[in-house]
Amino acid sequence: MIPAAFLAAIGQLGDPRFQRVLLKGLGITVAIFIAVYVVFVQVVGWFLGDSVSLPWIGSVTWVDDAISWGAIPLMLLLSVFLMVPVASAITGIFLDDVAQAVEDRHYPALGPANELSLMENIRDSIGFLGVLILANIVALVLYLLFAPLAPFIFWGLNGYLLGREYFTLAAIRRVGRDGATRLRKRHFVTIWIAGVLMVVPLTIPLVNLLVPILGAATFTHLFHRLQSRSVTA
Repeated sequence: MIPAAFLAAIGQLGDPRFQRVLLKGLGITVAIFIAVYVVFVQVVGWFLGDSVSLPWIGSVTWVDDAISWGAIPLMLLLSVFLMVPVASAITGIFLDDVAQAVEDRHYPALGPANELSLMENIRDSIGFLGVLILANIVALVLYLLFAPLAPFIFWGLNGYLLGREYFTLAAIRRVGRDGATRLRKRHFVTIWIAGVLMVVPLTIPLVNLLVPILGAATFTHLFHRLQSRSVTA
C-alpha cells in the first residue's frame, strides 16, 4: 500500500498544480529572505548613521556599506540551513491544492472536499514548523547520548511528525479533525512507516524541497486506501 501510494505521487509530479505549489512556496521564501536582508540593511544604516568614529582611526563613512555587503554572504549561508524548513512551511499553506489535484485525477467520483480556510492552513503550517524545530532541538540531546543511533532517532522522530501532519492534512478534508484523529490512531504504524519514507529525501539537497508535495500526495492516496479498508473491515 505505501509503495503504491508513493509511486502514484511521484507519477503526478509533472502536474501543473503540483509545480505551481512548489513555485509559490519557493517564490515566497526567496521574497522573505530578500525582505529580511533589506530590513537588516536599513536598520544598520539607521543605527550607524552616515559616519562612525573609530578609535585611532577617526571618522569613517564606509562601515555601514561594509556591513551591508558582508550581510550578503551571511544571508546566503543562512539560506542553506533555513531554506528547506521555511520553504516547507510556506509550501504547506498551499498543500490543499496538491490533495485536490490527486483526488481530481485518481478519485474523480468524490464530491467536494471540506477545504480549510487560508488562515487555518497558515496556522497549521506554522504550528507544524514550530513543533518540528522544537522536537529536533530536544532530540539533539538524544543524538549526543546515543550517537550511533542518531540516524534512526532522526528518521523515527521526523517520520512520526511528518506522517501525523500529512495524514491529518489529507484526512481532515474528508472526515474532519475528529475523524482524522480516529483514523490516524487506528493505522498508527502504517502512517509512521510512510512518514519515515518521507524523511529519507530530506537528506538529499534540492530533492528535499519536493518533500511537502510528495508527502501531501502520498498521504492523500494513503488516506483513501486506509479509509476504504476501514469501511470494508
